[in-house]
Amino acid sequence: MNWFTRVRNNISWLPKRATEKDLWVKCPGCQQMVFGQEYAENMDVCPRCDHHGRIGADKRLAMLLDEGFETLPIPDVKEDPLKFRDSKKYTDRLKQARAKSPHKDAFLVGAGAIEGKPAVVGVQDFTFMGGSMGMAVGTAFCQGAERALTLRAPYIVVTAAGGARMQEGILSLMQMPKATVMTRRLKEAGLPYIVVLTDPTTGGVTASYAMLGDVHIAEPGALIGFAGQRVIQDTIREQLPDGFQRAEYLHKHGMVDMVVHRHDLRDTLATVLDYLAPAKAA
Repeated sequence: MNWFTRVRNNISWLPKRATEKDLWVKCPGCQQMVFGQEYAENMDVCPRCDHHGRIGADKRLAMLLDEGFETLPIPDVKEDPLKFRDSKKYTDRLKQARAKSPHKDAFLVGAGAIEGKPAVVGVQDFTFMGGSMGMAVGTAFCQGAERALTLRAPYIVVTAAGGARMQEGILSLMQMPKATVMTRRLKEAGLPYIVVLTDPTTGGVTASYAMLGDVHIAEPGALIGFAGQRVIQDTIREQLPDGFQRAEYLHKHGMVDMVVHRHDLRDTLATVLDYLAPAKAA
């Protein structure tokens, strides 16, 4: 604390200026301070280094879908079936996460259109317990797929997760085959299933529905993988190349079809839907 601040704080009658909490944003990429409004207007992409920040489910749906889309309610599931407790009760962790989120879990589905083309979009919200996949997420994913089947519309899923939710144990792992079955049903119905991989997409989500799409699109710089880089290095006893598990590296090696800037993502999805939309009956 410098002398001016000390003197100012000791003058009790001097009014203190209030500043908005989110007036400035520190970019995780270049570590520079960015004006909050400029950052938000640029779709949470740093205007200096182009780092793609993490965004919530509501904002993502509004970016991708045309106005007037319908948001499906998050399905009710049994909470804390294992009565799990680590340093905190699982129920307390859920309450804490819900206090910071407008939704009761980490997967939100919107039904509408992208540039006039019908689509159902599911979005995983990393801000809710790291986007972890539990029963609510798995059920919401399947609900979105069911809506796509009913509407005969493509299903687009935007992933962002640290993996399965450990507090639900084997019940969280059961969501992997459940979601896989739904992707098969979409394929059998001739409906496109498109995955947009955002930062980060890891663990059981990567091992299931995140890598089962007809087309895989990734945002620049997104971390995509199953196990962490340090775990892999310790297992194989080899140094991994620079950028390993990043979107650009995976695109170069064929695991991702394209890397698309967030500004171009909506137009790209509309183009892909044009190519993949089911043919109309004659």
